[in-house]
Amino acid sequence: MRIKFWGVRGSLASPLTNEQVQAKLTAAISRMTPRDLESSESKMKFISNLPEWIYGTVGGNTPCVELRTKNDDLFLLDCGTGLRAYAVYGRHPENHVYNIFLSHFHWDHIQGFPFFGPSFNPASKIHIYTPFEKAEEYFAAQSATPYFPPNACWNNIKNQITFHIIKEDEPLYVAGLKINCRKMVHPGDSYSYSFEEDDKKFIYATDIELQPQDFEKTNVRNKFFDNTDVLILDSQYTNPEAIQKVNWGHNSFSSAIDFATMRKVKNLYFFHHEPNYDDKKLDTILSAGKQYLRYNSDHEINLFLSKEGQEVEI
Repeated sequence: MRIKFWGVRGSLASPLTNEQVQAKLTAAISRMTPRDLESSESKMKFISNLPEWIYGTVGGNTPCVELRTKNDDLFLLDCGTGLRAYAVYGRHPENHVYNIFLSHFHWDHIQGFPFFGPSFNPASKIHIYTPFEKAEEYFAAQSATPYFPPNACWNNIKNQITFHIIKEDEPLYVAGLKINCRKMVHPGDSYSYSFEEDDKKFIYATDIELQPQDFEKTNVRNKFFDNTDVLILDSQYTNPEAIQKVNWGHNSFSSAIDFATMRKVKNLYFFHHEPNYDDKKLDTILSAGKQYLRYNSDHEINLFLSKEGQEVEI
């Protein structure tokens, strides 16, 4: 399985501001020495050695993750604004088949679909998988007038789309993948998905607020997360914010680490980043997470920030 991130922010899109770009330039210039300007090679070396929060960006699009099977079948997880980025810049399937799995229907997870180019192509075959029985009604509502132009409304694209209503504890097999879903705690509900291929397991778990019962080792329900090779997990808050925002439906990064440690996860990716955090703040959170992991975990986990454009091989 291959994973690529197209949208990693939570709640709403948050593009870089002028002030943030200027802060990056200032930080870069302050690190520069005369030796760094001696040649094209020295300049490139200087740029490549800058901290990641200066050299690049985590990105500002709301959730969308691409998953490819070993046979190159395509899955898209959630339809945030990152879906449009995929539609414009991503590699499209030759058979025109798009398998979309939705965690839930809060706007930041579906708002990219009206701008999903393939939905306007009559050759496209778009399969949407969700446990929410009113999924088509929700999609139609956001693509209706006056919120969207009449010539691009739902009735003009719905023939390309097939909805599949799925259930917990009923494994699904699509394009060679074994897929399960698990309802988690989030206002209005949200579902996590596991994808298995060739004894490798990947889980997409956005918009969840971990509860005490999620940390019970004897709870059979929690085995869903056991021994995951790659876990993308909601980690939106710091601890003080999580305390202030109980029942908002998101985790602190330290809670995510504790959970991943208990479930013996191999690679943990912080996801659904707070829209008010800039790249420097997120880099600080990653550093704090690694420090926390060092002193609070007896299980070795590789820890990452989810970033737009980042690719992962499982």
